[in-house]
Amino acid sequence: MRITFIGTSHGIPEPEHRCSCTMLETRGRIYFVDMGTQAIEDLRRRNIDVEAVKGIFITHMHGDHVNGLLSFVDLCNWYFTSADPHIFLPTEEGAAAVKCWIASLDKRPWRGIDLNVTREGTFYDDGFLKVTAVKTLHTRISYAYIIESEGKTLLFTGDLKGTDIDYPKEVFGNKVDMVVCESAHIDPLSYIPVFEKSDIKRVFINHCQPRKVPNALELAARLSGKTEVRLANDGMEVNL
Repeated sequence: MRITFIGTSHGIPEPEHRCSCTMLETRGRIYFVDMGTQAIEDLRRRNIDVEAVKGIFITHMHGDHVNGLLSFVDLCNWYFTSADPHIFLPTEEGAAAVKCWIASLDKRPWRGIDLNVTREGTFYDDGFLKVTAVKTLHTRISYAYIIESEGKTLLFTGDLKGTDIDYPKEVFGNKVDMVVCESAHIDPLSYIPVFEKSDIKRVFINHCQPRKVPNALELAARLSGKTEVRLANDGMEVNL
């Protein structure tokens, strides 16, 4: 499985960091966690068929995590009509808003793209990738995702209210091959107590405010020899 960080910014686009978007590839199938930037342009630049996208999982309805979804759905609705992605948003309002946006584009007919509302627990399993949602407190309805594929387990925390409050306890005591965690709202050092409760191989600090980078580097130093910790950057690719 390959993980590609398309966008790693802390909330607004920066010269070298676009808004939150991570691409997963397994057995020729493509999935996204969040789509805050124009991911469909990256697919085209990388010569990846849009039809290869099978699932999109949005953690919460903030623009820096979802704005790129509109253009993706628009192009799948009228041009890449053989694409069949399953799209999951946290709220009914979000799904309805996407449909309303498409309807406003010269009244194009909706061709029935699969829009769904995420539910807690395991809500997606296509035999290649399994996704379990854990509710968080960052917004009225927001989720972290536990993703399993090719015998590997990944945790995407999404945005959190506090590691002592809504870091997913479901992974405690388990082996986790990779954690992608935010530090726009969370001090990286506050992850230490919860990381100690799982066997974690690799951590990527994503969505990081520049002022928190020193603490992210200190986290890497403190966990050296036990867990690899790196700052995620746009374009970074990781093989698991």
